[in-house]
Amino acid sequence: MNSLLDSWHPRLLQLAAASAGSDGAHDSNHLHRVWRNACQLLEDYPEADALVVMAACYLHDLVNLPKNHPERHLASRQAALLACRQLATLDFPPERLAAVGHAIESHSYSAAIAAETIEAKIVQDADRLDALGAVGLARLFYTAGRMGTGLAHADDPMALHRELDEKAYAIDHIDTKLATIPGKMQTQAGRQLANSRLLALTNFRDDFIAEWASSPATP
Repeated sequence: MNSLLDSWHPRLLQLAAASAGSDGAHDSNHLHRVWRNACQLLEDYPEADALVVMAACYLHDLVNLPKNHPERHLASRQAALLACRQLATLDFPPERLAAVGHAIESHSYSAAIAAETIEAKIVQDADRLDALGAVGLARLFYTAGRMGTGLAHADDPMALHRELDEKAYAIDHIDTKLATIPGKMQTQAGRQLANSRLLALTNFRDDFIAEWASSPATP
C-alpha cells in the first residue's frame, strides 16, 4: 500500500496546486498538515483505505469559498464532484471514487453532511484538528483579518453582558465554534488530540482578555 500511496501523492499534490487560491489558511501546507493528522488517526484504524483518505485530504479544498460567502455550505459538494471528475481522468481506481467524494463532501462544518464511513470520519477529524492549537490560532486571526473582523469587543471581551458574535470579534470564534470541536470528533484519537490543542487556544484567550484594555489607565 505504501508504494501505491507514494505513486499517487505527487499527482494529488499537482491537482490541488492547480486549484489553489490566495487563501493562506487553506494553502498547500494546510493540506500537508491534514494528511499528517490523518496518518496519526489511521494508526488506530488499519481497516481504513489510506488511499481514499489521502486523496480526500489533498483534494477537499478544490472549491474553497470564503466563510462569508452565501454558498459556503455548498463548497464541499462542489469540491467532491470536481475531485471525482479529475481523479477519473487520471485513472484513479474507480471503485474508490465514491468513497473519496463522500469523504470530501462530509468534511465541511458548514455543509452539515454526516460522515458515514471510517475514511470520511478520519478526514473530517484531520481537517478540524488544523483549526486548533498554535496553527489554528494563527489561521483564526489570519482569516479574521481577511474578513475585516475586529479582535475583541472593546468593553466586554469575555461576553459577560452580550451575545457572542464571531462575525464581529475574532476572539469570540474560540467559544462559538472551536471549543465545540472536541465533542464532535468522530474518532477517539482525534478527540484526545483536539482536547489537547483546544487547551492552547483557551489559555491564549484567557491571557488575551487579561491584557485587553477596556478603559484608559489611571495615572
